[in-house]
Amino acid sequence: MLSRISHFSAIRRLPSPRAYRSLSHLTSSFPTITSTTTTTTTKTAAKNDIRRHAIQPLKISPLSTSAASTAAVKTDTPAIPPPTPSRKYHFFQNPTITPSGIAVITFDNPDKSVNTISFALKDEAKTLWNDEIRNNDTVRGVVFTSGKKDNFIAGADIGDIASAESKDEIRDAIADGMNFFEEMKSKGVPLVAAIDGSALGGGLEWALWCDYRVASASPKTKLGLPEVKLGLLPGFGGTQNLHSVVGLQAAMDMMLTGKEVRVDKAKKMGLVDLVADGAVLESVAIGVAEQLADGSLKVKKKKKGWMNWFVEDTPVGRNMMWKKVKEMVDKNTNGKYPAPYAIIDCVKHGLDNPRSKYEHERESFVKLAETKESEALIGIFEGMTAMKKHPFGDATATPVTTVGVLGAGLMGAGIAQVTAEKGYAVLLKDRDDQGVARGTDYIHSNWHKKVKRRRMTQYQYNINDSNLTPLTDDSPTWRNHFEKADVVIEAVFEDLNLKRQIVQMVEESTPPHCLFATNTSAIPISEIAKGAQRPQNVIGMHYFSPVPSMPLLEIIPHDGTSTASQATAFELGTKQGKTCIVVKDVPGFYVNRCLGPFLVEVTALVKDGVGLEALDSAMKDFGMPVGPITLADEVGIDVGGHVAMFLSNADLGVRMSGGDLSLMGNMIEKGWLGKKTKKGFYTYNGKKKTVSPEVKDYVKSFATRQLDLSVTDIQNRIVSRFVNEAAKCLEDEIIADPVVGDIGLVFGTGFAPFRGGPFRYLDTVGVQGYVDMMMTLREEYGEQFEPCDLLKDYAKSGKRFH
Repeated sequence: MLSRISHFSAIRRLPSPRAYRSLSHLTSSFPTITSTTTTTTTKTAAKNDIRRHAIQPLKISPLSTSAASTAAVKTDTPAIPPPTPSRKYHFFQNPTITPSGIAVITFDNPDKSVNTISFALKDEAKTLWNDEIRNNDTVRGVVFTSGKKDNFIAGADIGDIASAESKDEIRDAIADGMNFFEEMKSKGVPLVAAIDGSALGGGLEWALWCDYRVASASPKTKLGLPEVKLGLLPGFGGTQNLHSVVGLQAAMDMMLTGKEVRVDKAKKMGLVDLVADGAVLESVAIGVAEQLADGSLKVKKKKKGWMNWFVEDTPVGRNMMWKKVKEMVDKNTNGKYPAPYAIIDCVKHGLDNPRSKYEHERESFVKLAETKESEALIGIFEGMTAMKKHPFGDATATPVTTVGVLGAGLMGAGIAQVTAEKGYAVLLKDRDDQGVARGTDYIHSNWHKKVKRRRMTQYQYNINDSNLTPLTDDSPTWRNHFEKADVVIEAVFEDLNLKRQIVQMVEESTPPHCLFATNTSAIPISEIAKGAQRPQNVIGMHYFSPVPSMPLLEIIPHDGTSTASQATAFELGTKQGKTCIVVKDVPGFYVNRCLGPFLVEVTALVKDGVGLEALDSAMKDFGMPVGPITLADEVGIDVGGHVAMFLSNADLGVRMSGGDLSLMGNMIEKGWLGKKTKKGFYTYNGKKKTVSPEVKDYVKSFATRQLDLSVTDIQNRIVSRFVNEAAKCLEDEIIADPVVGDIGLVFGTGFAPFRGGPFRYLDTVGVQGYVDMMMTLREEYGEQFEPCDLLKDYAKSGKRFH
């Protein structure tokens, strides 16, 4: 139901505000630059020795993965442990030197599944370089590689920033790291990065200090500078070194969006110089280093086309480009995120002041690390990381190989798609051929788009399709198929009796261990489980639409759900690529329960004479990706109205008062259901939307008074209803802690990511001040604005949620 709102959250796996969507069209009148290539000299034999293992050009379309990638990784990095008899270093394998004089330095932290750059690693890298490389005249070149499969360096250790006692400590650590990189370069020997898997954030910055980058053809190889998603910027030279490799336009696109680049595109744009099979990656990199050392291979930049030269290298062209870049950032961030502006400033400063470019970058990084926006985005990242582990102790999840999905509508088809993509056998069942065909058409259409955009190979498409079995009520073998099901997820209409009938049917057709998961958006799971033969196997799994894009999954056990069933649901959801939160079994659960008072207050504001566009504008100014009126149209007036009415008759009491839901009820009768019928609050004509005279008259007739409310007044009235309900959910133990509450509303509703979620927002503005503001609203508008007891307690004690 209201889960459809998360289409607008623009938070995908990692909290990345819509503001940072792709800027590939930011200079739409200019062709995209692919600047850097490598050429060889006349020593053909040596060249062929490398290229017989290299893949050039690359023909693979890399697979899309569900795992989020970030510029930083949260770890608890200890001080460097003492070396062991067999190993001299903690973060590196013992370096080796080939007979030809190529040193191989291998990142390999034995304590972590991925390599990360930490203050401790930086210190040990300096020691290794000084002891093994710096004064060793036999070293003619250096290859940096990784001992971990599918990972070069995943990013910087975000824990170092959080634990720093002052900004001076961060500044000094970055300066020390930059001195190390410059010392590496001063050795005067070729440096080669051999990249297999992720090279993100500080990992890509390390590779950019190298003269040559060889990457594996693995679909898991990806490169990027995603620091902007944490409210930061690349701090180890990335804002200065990237554009010299790929060009200004491509570099700004990567840094301002935080996007990851797969290996085939990286090769085309010059970010990667050579692509090789993973099995011979290191030997190819060694061969490259040998040829660079003896001069038989030289790195040259590909000449720019005249248009790219004009845009990037002339004053007039640059001015045009910077104007378009700023316009796009202004439009997409509404000025709420300082990081993209700091990135632009760093690049521009470096171009004009090359001698101080790294110092300026460092100072800008430190300033961003101190902002409340970065603190909020890092908080979301840390919360997302914490959600990856289920809280069910040693409960053993049931092994899952086959998943049934009942209902092939938008939700059911989406669930089936993400499940099939992860290798499960999926049984997609609907009433008839027409119904199941709509679902499979939706899935195939999404996969075709991925293939077309080179995010999926045709081979993987075929594998995914082979995992999908469409079935109908008339299929003679559907019960035989369901006898193998380990989990069945229903995604049918919000009708309690229908869902109970489906529980009975599933229990008659599946093995005793089979988990039954309902995708209801509001109906209590305990009600659905009444009469079930195996109530311990019944659980709620509330997905958010469109399922393939949206990261949140609410897992809702009822009192009788076993811990093994909860663990099974959590592990399945996590493998589907979702961030799972466990919430209490109450009407509306958590996300939709918070949206109920929010929607009621919107109707109250319409009654008070606030215009539709003014409502949308005020909430977008607050930081929401869309306003509440656009949201209602996108969700569907009938859908939103149904959930709001359900919650009005539930247990929220006075908190659902103050408005008039007949605003939507009358629209439903008129057939104004929103965007899907081309008319709701707005009238839709292609991509354009307007408020029709008929709707204006209807809204005007609905208003009972005309209050002259400021933007802040509108925001306070809507957001306080939202935030108070979140706090009430924490008070009533519907959610476990503020971290779950923040993750749920940021990922499920698009709550302004730069504010960090409702609880971090309260910490930022001050709970006492917020309670005082709500009490003022209570005096003016009614008891629906009464702060919950938890907020009053925190205000009185001065406690913080984080």
